Amino acid sequence: MTPINKKPILHNRNPKNNGSKHFRLTWIYLAIGFILLAILFLKPQAPGQKNISWDKFQEYAKNGAYATVTVNKSRQVVTAQVRPEKALYVFKGELKQINERKSFNLLGDSSPEYVTTTEIPNVQAFENFRNENNIVLEVKYINGSSVWGSILMNIVPFIIFLLIWFYLMRGAFSRAGGGGAGGSIFNVGKSKAKVYDRTMVNVTFYDVAGLHEAKQEIQEIVDFLKAPDRYTKLGGKIPKGALLIGPPGTGKTLLAKAVAGEAHVPFFSMSGSDFVEMFVGVGASRVRDLFAQAKEKSPCIVFIDEIDAVGRARGKNNNLGGNDERENTLNQLLTEMDGFSSNSGVIVLAATNRVDVLDQALLRAGRFDRQISVDLPDINDRKEIFQVHMKGLRLGSTVDLDTLARQTPGFSGADIANVCNEAALIAARYNKPAVERIDFNNAIDRIIGGLEKKNRIVTEEERRSIAIHEAGHATVSWLIEYGNPLVKVTIVPRGKALGAAWYMPEERQITHKQVLLDEMCSLLGGRAAEELFLGHISTGAANDLERVTRLAQAMVSVYGMSDKIPNVNFYNPQNEYNFQKPYSEKTAELIDSEVNSFIASQYERAKAILLEHQEEHHKIADRLLTEEVIYTEDVENILGKRKWKSRSEELLLDNPKEEPQQAESTNLPQVPTPPSLPKEAMPPSDDK
Repeated sequence: MTPINKKPILHNRNPKNNGSKHFRLTWIYLAIGFILLAILFLKPQAPGQKNISWDKFQEYAKNGAYATVTVNKSRQVVTAQVRPEKALYVFKGELKQINERKSFNLLGDSSPEYVTTTEIPNVQAFENFRNENNIVLEVKYINGSSVWGSILMNIVPFIIFLLIWFYLMRGAFSRAGGGGAGGSIFNVGKSKAKVYDRTMVNVTFYDVAGLHEAKQEIQEIVDFLKAPDRYTKLGGKIPKGALLIGPPGTGKTLLAKAVAGEAHVPFFSMSGSDFVEMFVGVGASRVRDLFAQAKEKSPCIVFIDEIDAVGRARGKNNNLGGNDERENTLNQLLTEMDGFSSNSGVIVLAATNRVDVLDQALLRAGRFDRQISVDLPDINDRKEIFQVHMKGLRLGSTVDLDTLARQTPGFSGADIANVCNEAALIAARYNKPAVERIDFNNAIDRIIGGLEKKNRIVTEEERRSIAIHEAGHATVSWLIEYGNPLVKVTIVPRGKALGAAWYMPEERQITHKQVLLDEMCSLLGGRAAEELFLGHISTGAANDLERVTRLAQAMVSVYGMSDKIPNVNFYNPQNEYNFQKPYSEKTAELIDSEVNSFIASQYERAKAILLEHQEEHHKIADRLLTEEVIYTEDVENILGKRKWKSRSEELLLDNPKEEPQQAESTNLPQVPTPPSLPKEAMPPSDDK
């Protein structure tokens, strides 16, 4: 693809003023708040209550109109309760209206009490008036709060109420102002997608090592967005969607980040689980809101990570709760991607490692026009990935990228990043000035085999059994044509294994029958050595037997390599959960017979090789008991050079064995020398 340097001008397709919308909604909420305040504070005077002057109070008191009087000393206010028989005298023509107001009082207060309030000159004047006129009243004196204290006590609770109310509405304010969906219940149906542009993402295609084919396909989509005329002038249409498929850790999300950094268009990113909620209809609402935002900013890209969370096939597991809500969300997603209305300019990127569970309607052309496979990296890709993750490391002169790339078959990009980080941590643990090859090899050993357990209690009899077992693996694999190149053999417990033989396997695109038979023979070398040289067998070969059985079954029922059942394949990936066998009972017996025949023949072959070279086997076992770890050179000195050399073995033998390196200032134990990918690992003796 030729780079396009000219950045397209993105026009604002949403002429509406979001600021004015926010302004209008804010005033509406403020108006509602002031109305609530008015209702709470500006309460009308209660019916049956009347404010009178000091002179009127004296007149009514002299005529016996009051039953009880309450005097507020601090406020100098007298509240007097009128006798019922004197109500007509005090209120005169107002009595009828007061009774009508009482009957329609919204507060429900219909008591027949009549009260007057009067401001007095002072408490002493009130006492003088009583004494001079010999007025008998039931008088109560109280010390009421001041005016400001009363106002404060009445206002503070409502201020707290208003603050809580505005806090709850804050999500609505932010949404009205153009922000993302907040945590308010008013935004539960809004999309949670984050919008990025090229200034917010620093990852480009240059930062994505390997994945050349995937980058080429997705680069075309980016070029289409940058220069659409180049394709439309020939009648081409922009793809509507691309689905990134691959195992975990292979770089699907990283590739999407690179698209966000390369494309000059808005980039919406969210996870498939963001659509799933406990509320009914929320998922479909979020899908609608996501595509509504995308249409406003088109051309743009929408990225949905882990789409299998919402895109699983419909009609399965209906007996489980909550399935209808997920299906409704998927239906809305299908409609938005390619429904009756057009989504011109909106490209959907999605990533998943479970493409087998996705609904077929989601995978058809018109929704995801391209399915881009993001596979595990091959040896060249692994070398590039190592180079990317080694940029921030201080490397020693012994680090060899070619060897590291060959030692990590089956590693994903995330695994390689973990290897580089573990190597740096190991080097720092021993105060090294740089990260050496031994640190990378120990990191691979740590990641694959687990933590080394030197303190595990193993009896001398068990150590001898483990040594004979691992020496059997090493001897047989060294003497057969397609045995993988040996790196080291150890009887030091690591993880769940009590011992292991580490190899550097060849990467093959096509594996023929003899390669599989040699692998079976190598796997059975440990059990054969136990039977021949110990006189009994143990549970230590459980992992070996499991792998041999699966390999033999695949050779017969999948690869069609049996002479009695040739050229058949009984494996059906679409019939995974069907427990009915796709063959007759007679064929099943024949398959079992052929599987046993393959295993038995290779077991006898392994015993024959060990009997022929039993002296060399005993030397390897004795050396293992003495040193616990032996390497390629040690086995070569005992068994001689291999007749069949691979490129991996030549690369490995070109590098001399390194002595453990550590700073003199530390008392930590020495680090064992280079491990590699294990092909046969001996599990604990009690493994089932």
